[in-house]
Amino acid sequence: MGVSLRAYAKHRGVSDTAVRKAIKSGRIQAETDGTIDIAKVDKQWDRNTDRAQQRKSPGATKAVPKAALDAVADTLSESGNTAGGTTYMQARTANEVLKAQTNRIKLQQLKNELVDRAKAIAHVFRIARAERDAWLSWPARVSAQMAAELEVDPHKMHVMLESYVRQHLSELSDIQPKVD
Repeated sequence: MGVSLRAYAKHRGVSDTAVRKAIKSGRIQAETDGTIDIAKVDKQWDRNTDRAQQRKSPGATKAVPKAALDAVADTLSESGNTAGGTTYMQARTANEVLKAQTNRIKLQQLKNELVDRAKAIAHVFRIARAERDAWLSWPARVSAQMAAELEVDPHKMHVMLESYVRQHLSELSDIQPKVD
């Protein structure tokens, strides 16, 4: 005594109609009482079924790149969803959140509220270079006046000021801004 057609269909992960068609076409044989001997019929099913003609099972999915899964997980965590795993609804939610974020960024671009990173870095670089150049020219402008007030050699004063300004600028150049 075996199991019913529906129980065998559930065991195989197919519809009971598929089992009936397999019996009708002769790929598998039911017992005389109409039940299915699972071990015997599994062998018949595997032997007599053309794999190329099979549909992919509902559980079979394409491999999803890890980067895509990480992006979905990040989006879900940003939106407050901290449940483990990713269901279809969570993926759809993540997709809608990403669309909303993309649209918000496009709107900010249209309103000129966003700053181009490359332009901002170039602008800061130009400002820093102009400030450095101003500091490098400062000793030449003030050293003679300072030397006269202090009654010291103007050349020595200029060399001394320039040395300290360059030392100070060298210390400042060790500071690396973070532009992540």
